[in-house]
Amino acid sequence: MMQIHEFGASEADIVLIQPVDVRELPGMEQELAVIRENIKEDFRMIALCVEDWNCDLSPWPAPPVFGSEGFSGGAERTLAEVLKLCKDKEKRCYLGGYSLAGLFALWAGCQSDAFAGIAAASPSVWYPGFDAYLKTHEFHPGSVYLSLGDREEKTRNPVMGTVGARIRETHELLKERGIRCTLEWNPGGHFRDAELRTAKAFFRVIEMQREIPK
Repeated sequence: MMQIHEFGASEADIVLIQPVDVRELPGMEQELAVIRENIKEDFRMIALCVEDWNCDLSPWPAPPVFGSEGFSGGAERTLAEVLKLCKDKEKRCYLGGYSLAGLFALWAGCQSDAFAGIAAASPSVWYPGFDAYLKTHEFHPGSVYLSLGDREEKTRNPVMGTVGARIRETHELLKERGIRCTLEWNPGGHFRDAELRTAKAFFRVIEMQREIPK
């Protein structure tokens, strides 16, 4: 069973859902403070603590791209847990996260119409086969925020080095489908300011969704 950590106002209409690794929990207060400062509206944050990052957030099996640990494709089980948190249709649920959690959020946007928006900070769009998947599946949320560090594509790893091209393609594809989509570049590599980048992803996608005509 995945552990759930809740923050903010439990009855708020805005619900933010973020898959996290246990090592990310200490940084949640900083992230929450930045979101709170920018949206100036009550929200509920649900941090879903996954047990195996490479398994629980990967949409299908893939070989290792760094180190020796591959990806075993357990995202469907994680999505089932996420959807249990979105049963109240009166709430606006936003799914997001950093790195592989950002990729999971984008994939989940094709799997379910439960989310108002997707907040994908430095998402692992280099993931093998994801570009083809996105091209052949409908995307349901109305707003998507994408970001990447400006040095993330400058790597010797041939798979991860495709991340810049893939995120540009993702941005263009979603815009062509009429989805409100922003791509923002942050200074630095993948491991810089993860909490701040994730916070910005959430408050920006909330702002974007507000701008959609009723």
